[in-house]
Amino acid sequence: MNQEVSQKSKLHPKPEGLALQYGTAGFRTHAKHLDHIMFRMGLLATLRSKKTKSTIGVMVTASHNPEEDNGVKLIDPMGEMVTAVWEGYATQLANAEQDSLLKELKDVIEKEDIDMSEPASIYIGKDTRPSGASLSRAVLDGVSSLGGKTHDYGLVTTPQLHYMVCCCNTHGCYGSPTVEGYYQKLSQAFLQLSQNASNCTDDQKRLLVDGANGIGALKMTEMEPFLCSKLHMVLSNDSSSGKLNHMCGADYVKVQQNAPQGMNMGVGERCCSFDGDADRIVYYYTDSKGCFHLLDGDKIATLISTYLKELLTQAGLNLQIAVVQTAYANGSSTRYLEDVMKVAVCCTKTGVKHLHHAAQEYDIGVYFEANGHGTVLFSKAAQKQIQELVKDPKTNDERKRAVRLLESTINLINQVSDRRVIDTTDAERRAVTPEGLQDAIDSLVKKYKTARSFVRPSGTEDVVRVYAEADTQENADRLAHEVSLAVHRLAGGVGDEPKPLH
Repeated sequence: MNQEVSQKSKLHPKPEGLALQYGTAGFRTHAKHLDHIMFRMGLLATLRSKKTKSTIGVMVTASHNPEEDNGVKLIDPMGEMVTAVWEGYATQLANAEQDSLLKELKDVIEKEDIDMSEPASIYIGKDTRPSGASLSRAVLDGVSSLGGKTHDYGLVTTPQLHYMVCCCNTHGCYGSPTVEGYYQKLSQAFLQLSQNASNCTDDQKRLLVDGANGIGALKMTEMEPFLCSKLHMVLSNDSSSGKLNHMCGADYVKVQQNAPQGMNMGVGERCCSFDGDADRIVYYYTDSKGCFHLLDGDKIATLISTYLKELLTQAGLNLQIAVVQTAYANGSSTRYLEDVMKVAVCCTKTGVKHLHHAAQEYDIGVYFEANGHGTVLFSKAAQKQIQELVKDPKTNDERKRAVRLLESTINLINQVSDRRVIDTTDAERRAVTPEGLQDAIDSLVKKYKTARSFVRPSGTEDVVRVYAEADTQENADRLAHEVSLAVHRLAGGVGDEPKPLH
């Protein structure tokens, strides 16, 4: 083992002094800094596979980041994100200088009591970035140097690789671990859902899709035939021209509150945008006055939970449904869910892993970050109750229709899932450090009606996120700028001071 790792690691040397941290979305930075990281994540994935006696996934992607960036994230046996302890190991291995890599590797093996004679199986996927091919090969080198076996899926979306890993480790119970199996499972559930839904007009079947010039565009084109004309997709930013995520994609639409470049939206037409690895989606439309309306993660979660609650009532099922939000969720959505819909709302720290963990505490847990990352989790007990009602001959027609819709919804949802100077508490709503920052934010918030503002270190980029909410868009923009200035001055901002939004 030592000789093989030592020899191959020389082909993927670490630049001296470079330090990266495994964040909520794995490692992300400019692609030129990632070759050694990929090799080492191949090593770590192999150790994780031997430890869990399961297949582990390695996805090469930088999601919504610019095309010149890339990144990597590991996928655990049930398609979930890797545990916090192993995130620490990822950072430890990534930052080990060349001559201490073997020592750090042995440290992980000893701490986790890993039997190195166990076989290892790794599934690898990548998005459409030009750097993906060479970086994937570096991962393969890492896996092979520890004797692991690989299945390279090539170009896939992040949710597709999560699905493959889960299928493999459930021995086909979740589905067939192929791209075609993924399309078949989701399209069949969608078609069944469509059959039981109210009659759809051609207008309602039409959907404008922004593929962000990435993998989502490619895979939607592949999936379309499986949908049997029940969904008419008009694809823009299909990667035939234009750069990945440049003036398009979910992040661009959410931040700019505007349609992506290259999409011709008619009044009232339903539109959506993927991000670079298609694990995030936002919806939007324009009204008769030409005003743009964004259906972000908060609205998606509200719509889905409302729909599911109606079905549960019709089916006569007493299951607890909850929406899990972060402090960055729109306050109005929280009030609407709690006061009008009477749906439980739970608040947790930012990041899919925190939302996912909290959602697992309920019969049905719905979570979507405002940026469009999210899913719905159904507990095993909830799934069993729904399946038993479908099979029960005593179930009347109305209840049967509702439980069939619930069953199709379960099958349609892919339930598997993804700066340090500022530290936060109270589910990230208050800054602990640097000293004086929270006091400054508190005094700025008091100037505006129904206002809130928080800051937090990003888990995906070396920036600080500022959230501001107020009674009008103008006041929210003004508050956001004032808080940005406070962060820049008190937290050691780099470069010019933030400019006003307008």
